[in-house]
Amino acid sequence: MLTKKAIRGEIAESRKVHSAHEVSEKSERIAERLFSLKEYRDAKRILTYVEMPAEVRTRNIITQAWKDGKEVAVPKCVGRDLVFYRLTDFSQLRKGFFGIDEPAAGETVDWPDALVLMPGVAFDRDLHRIGYGGGFYDRFLSDRKELFCIGLAFSFQLREAVPWEETDISPEILITEEEILFKFS
Repeated sequence: MLTKKAIRGEIAESRKVHSAHEVSEKSERIAERLFSLKEYRDAKRILTYVEMPAEVRTRNIITQAWKDGKEVAVPKCVGRDLVFYRLTDFSQLRKGFFGIDEPAAGETVDWPDALVLMPGVAFDRDLHRIGYGGGFYDRFLSDRKELFCIGLAFSFQLREAVPWEETDISPEILITEEEILFKFS
């Protein structure tokens, strides 16, 4: 089995061959699958990332969540931690950690009942996740086991197996443009 570092390198190369148009189209299909889930429909609050280039786009998801009357918060990296800020308008975002759009300021939230949309570099069919290597989501979620997590990824990010450790936090559901996978299904 490849190491996490090797898989991160493979995925980075795979991302380069997908055009902005392909990323947008696949992201729309992933969003449609998300909106069809009971977990999304029942959620009143959503904690979601703001995408980097060639990641599953979340701005359309955020916009739809607002239309659906949901509260939305997005993360900001503060030291080694993720702090979520309520997002009410995209104008609140500025380039931050690793060039990722983050909230410049605003109200921080620590919702115990939110749906979490999590990014990842790679996932496997048991929903183990390889992140970007900083452990931000693992640290954030380790103290918030009550939060329900859905991973968003393109099908090329799905592997038969990825290396993982006990401290790695996995989503309960993974959505790609081709399928929805449920943990232990």
